Amino acid sequence: MSQPFRATDPATGESLEPSFFESTAEEVDAVARAAASAFAPYAALPADRRSAFLRAIGEQLQALGDPLLERARRETALPRPRLEGERTRTVNQARLFADVVDEGSWVDARIDRAQPQRQPAPKPDLRRMLVPLGPVAVFGSSNFPLAFSVAGGDTVSALAAGCPVVVKAHPAHPGTSELAARAVRAAARATDMPDGVFGVVHGPSPAVGQALVAHPAIQAVAFTGSFRGGTALAQAAARRAQPVPVFAEMGSANPVFVLPEALATRGQAVADVLAASVTLGCGQFCTSPGLTLVAPSPAAEAFVGRLGAKLAEAPAGTMVHAGIKRAYDAELAAVAALPGVRVASRSAGRGANPATEAQPALLLADAATMAAHQRLAEEIYGPVTVAVPFSSGDEMVAAARRLHGHLTATLFATERDLAENRELVAVLAGKAGRLVLNGVPTGVEVTHAMHHGGPWPATTDPRATSVGTAAILRFARPVCYQDFPDAALPEELRDRNPRGIFRLVDGRLTRDSP
Repeated sequence: MSQPFRATDPATGESLEPSFFESTAEEVDAVARAAASAFAPYAALPADRRSAFLRAIGEQLQALGDPLLERARRETALPRPRLEGERTRTVNQARLFADVVDEGSWVDARIDRAQPQRQPAPKPDLRRMLVPLGPVAVFGSSNFPLAFSVAGGDTVSALAAGCPVVVKAHPAHPGTSELAARAVRAAARATDMPDGVFGVVHGPSPAVGQALVAHPAIQAVAFTGSFRGGTALAQAAARRAQPVPVFAEMGSANPVFVLPEALATRGQAVADVLAASVTLGCGQFCTSPGLTLVAPSPAAEAFVGRLGAKLAEAPAGTMVHAGIKRAYDAELAAVAALPGVRVASRSAGRGANPATEAQPALLLADAATMAAHQRLAEEIYGPVTVAVPFSSGDEMVAAARRLHGHLTATLFATERDLAENRELVAVLAGKAGRLVLNGVPTGVEVTHAMHHGGPWPATTDPRATSVGTAAILRFARPVCYQDFPDAALPEELRDRNPRGIFRLVDGRLTRDSP
């Protein structure tokens, strides 16, 4: 029997109407089967039909107006301006993927023409392009109720690739999820999409998500959340009779390196901007800077003192649900209890609801302690950073080599710092998906060049991004056609190039016909 559940206002602890019902195994099966039935007709649609659907999603989301923002505010306690910005981002990324579909070159068409006279054996005609994988399961995240949720980047990039989507809505914001789902369904009706192209399942029980991932109709999974959740889904997908890829973005500590000349010339300013990044959104970003590595410098002590003072005076923040707050408290306490680690500062501020309020903090350790405890380089999800001053540049490079994979690595550095620390920069390029110079890692632009991913354990696949237009590539696979007549080929591979896309023809990138 389906179990009821409700959202809770994190700022007040109030249980919110209405009740929602956990999807049963039969309901999960029905939604996944509908997506499977929709796959062939949806994948066969002309590009302009798919792009019209994506643009309609953006329009329908915008048309929801204030009720969407108000419900999201009550379910997450995120401030109204933040939610307005997130809605704009969600709408704009739907439009951006529509543009990618219209332009068409994302299919990576490659043509190697036949050479029948070649000796000692003729060369066949070979033509290759990307095609959609099949129905995709998308898991909504708790900290971005719009941009990484029901109609967020994972959903629109999968739809752009030609894949139907089944979303597992996050149970902390079911009302927001249902409103966004209405927008997607309305867009599907308005653009005459196949039945089953989009579906949603609900429920706080892990069994719902596990059932979705295990369903034979699902051909790929996209997830944003915790390491524990992402690895559980990856393991479930691997146990299937037909394993499928899981693109899980699981967060990271996002190390920040503050180099000597930057410390000496603007250490206080760097401390201020870093503290603001640590506390942004109550630290509820997968790119929050949770590890600060300080180069040897006479200015290092003043920098750490300033960073601690800024975090101590920061107000308490409200986390998006009580489970995240409990995890923050437990992880902070566990790391602070490690030998050689101390709490250098912690805010004494109080929030509106003790069950969800989180106080910013600075933990302090030395290089030997960091070398002894890998846990210091792992994420504590919330408004905290671990500062580690070093006594030599070689010691800092050695610490960088011991890091596991992260989404980002940041350098506060002058040109001289960069020139004198080339080895460090090279090491970090092997440890993170995005290197940031003289800025903060929080804030991820949705562009063609963005990469939001990184080596394990930041993600399950370091080649994939969950932000930016390259996210579409997660949900496609290559097919090669050998010696097919022109009329039997997909449009993108025909001689005349009717779509006018860029193609690699006999090794040369061109829009021209062969």
